[in-house]
Amino acid sequence: MDTLYAIVHYWLVDHPFISQYEWIPNQTPGASPLFVAVAVLTYLILTLSLSYFPFLPSLPSAALRLITVVHNLVLCLLSLIMAVGCTLSALRQTPPDYPIWPICFPVNQTPRRGPTFFWAHVFYFSKILEFLDTLLILLSGSRSRRLSFLHVYHHAVVVVMCYVWLAASQSLFPVALVTNATVHVVMYAYYLLSAVGIRPWWKRFVTDFQIIQFLFSFVISGWMVYYHMNGSGCQGIWGWCFNGLFNISLLALFFDFHRKNYAKKKRFDQDKPKTS
Repeated sequence: MDTLYAIVHYWLVDHPFISQYEWIPNQTPGASPLFVAVAVLTYLILTLSLSYFPFLPSLPSAALRLITVVHNLVLCLLSLIMAVGCTLSALRQTPPDYPIWPICFPVNQTPRRGPTFFWAHVFYFSKILEFLDTLLILLSGSRSRRLSFLHVYHHAVVVVMCYVWLAASQSLFPVALVTNATVHVVMYAYYLLSAVGIRPWWKRFVTDFQIIQFLFSFVISGWMVYYHMNGSGCQGIWGWCFNGLFNISLLALFFDFHRKNYAKKKRFDQDKPKTS
């Protein structure tokens, strides 16, 4: 077991490419506002265009299913690796005399380097990879049922949020990354099983888990604000404000989604005639 841990720790934390990572504005891939703007605008324009003018050729159902399976498998495994990698990296970078480092980065004392920031960069790029979620919905021909405002809004703005994490060296992002990646392990595992023809019973749990994630983020944010107000401050507080407003908007949209989908289903089940 110790050998397995050592191997995992080396490849996810101590490898020179990871341990010596540094985010350099306008030099590191994706490290510019222009990159974010082009990525998000391209996503929105293509999504809008394909929604109203479906000019892409239709794929055979078997090919679309295979692409969907591979996509969900990749994101499920990648989410698991990011959750484990960021957890181990945050533990590695936390100073012994400052155990709250993953929650509150010291102001002007947290350079954007090291394995924790490497995993934030991987997470940032994974959100661009998730744009394929939308393309698969459009190719499946089920956009009227599944392509919601919540889906498009979340996919577009979360890329901006991840860029802000790195650009502002934002406090609390290690916790947010680990919790979000963990939720995505469950979510993409559900999508993967559905794509291979298995309908897990825990569909509703996926949405509930996402709501719990947002509620947890507000609780842990309160802890960070306490340290910010009663200590020497936490790095990237304005980035955290943007992140907080985004989470509030998502939570409201998730509650609305939950109410519309599961309340209607419950009423339908109650109204069904009973059979003996």
